[in-house]
Amino acid sequence: MQATNILFLILGLGCFAFYLGRGRSLAIAKPLGGVRHLHSLPSYYGFHAALWCALPSLFLLSLWMIFDDLLINSMVMDALPAASAPADSASYNLLLNKIANLADGILPRSGESAALVSAADQMLNYRVVSRWSLTALILTLSLVGMAWGWSRTAPLFRARPVVEAVAEKSLLACACLAIFTTLGIVLSVLFESIQFFRSVPAFDFIFGLDWSPQTAIREDQVGSSGSFGAVPLFVGTLLVSAVAMVVAVPIGLMSAIFLAEYANKTVRSYAKPALEVLAGIPTVVYGFFAALTVAPFLRDLGEGFGLSVSSESALAAGGVMGVMIIPFISSLADDVITAVPQSMRDGSLAMGATKSETVRRVIIPAALPGIVGGIMLAVSRAIGETMIVVMAAGMAAKLTANPLDSVTTVTVQIVTLLTGDQEFDSPKTLAAFALGLMLFTVTLLLNIFALHIVKKYREQYE
Repeated sequence: MQATNILFLILGLGCFAFYLGRGRSLAIAKPLGGVRHLHSLPSYYGFHAALWCALPSLFLLSLWMIFDDLLINSMVMDALPAASAPADSASYNLLLNKIANLADGILPRSGESAALVSAADQMLNYRVVSRWSLTALILTLSLVGMAWGWSRTAPLFRARPVVEAVAEKSLLACACLAIFTTLGIVLSVLFESIQFFRSVPAFDFIFGLDWSPQTAIREDQVGSSGSFGAVPLFVGTLLVSAVAMVVAVPIGLMSAIFLAEYANKTVRSYAKPALEVLAGIPTVVYGFFAALTVAPFLRDLGEGFGLSVSSESALAAGGVMGVMIIPFISSLADDVITAVPQSMRDGSLAMGATKSETVRRVIIPAALPGIVGGIMLAVSRAIGETMIVVMAAGMAAKLTANPLDSVTTVTVQIVTLLTGDQEFDSPKTLAAFALGLMLFTVTLLLNIFALHIVKKYREQYE
């Protein structure tokens, strides 16, 4: 049985155990005069039985999935004859992949040596034995846990503290998992970036003005300078993001003010969902729209005014990106404006202020922390966007502040450097991790700035 089917089996048995435990608690409570004579509600007894049925089995399934392939591969490779044994780790991985492809039927067996065919058959046998052994163990463990949890049901049994303790530990584990995942990402990027800075000085990377990551393979090779000055990438990222924010912030904020303060319920019920549809459109669709519609339109419009507009420009990419992130600003701003207490509006109007003065001098300052948070979220979204920039802004690392020229961004270069078969020991590939570290640092600083603004204005209006 496959792992997915085993997981569904565990969940099904857990649901069955819940109803068994709950039914037993109701049966015990009936002659006693009702559920008020039980220590916990019947549902807690059901959850207790379900936890004993599912948790040990899920733990066993997790361990099995982690070590199953490792053990099978080790046994298969150890059983190979000495003549077919690999000499180094690269040959070991290559031979193991070949045996796995033979076992899965991806490679034909005709023409292969008898040792490899035998190893593939042995791998298939091990997999079958592993699946059926896992199914039997999971089924046995689930039934034993179900019986134990069902037998513990009694009027004085404290099921609620046990279930709530497990729920609390589960929430703590999820929080720790998120923290450790973030820490792992940061450390992996940091270690690879350190490897890159051993080859390329950090000063040259941060302040260099020439970006040409193609490194020479031979000493006589021409056209592969290996320059890693990232300033053109930083400038391009900031330029595209600035154009996007110039489009998104006014439109998003004004639309939020209109929906929250001026629109009636009918208009709001239709306009708000229609505006949020923009957030559900895939970025590749925005990229098509920018490359095939907006960019040619801007080029023709520029020619009419005597301006030289590139067919791939920061203006086209940033403008479409701004349309894409309008819902991020409008939805959050609308929520925080709506959350401003009505008493502040009534007090301002009672003092003789007009509607517009109330919005400008009372509501917007009170909602400023949430508005700033939405804008910072939109800025982070714009900095991390890739597809629209690839399709509409180009991939040329050009140091320019003209939005009519083609530029590239940090995220585009990360994708370019990591596309295809790469060796993770060359400066060209490791440069992607250094760019990722810089992007992470900039995003972190933006979040710190946003938290500072939120804290400052929240203290004034609390």
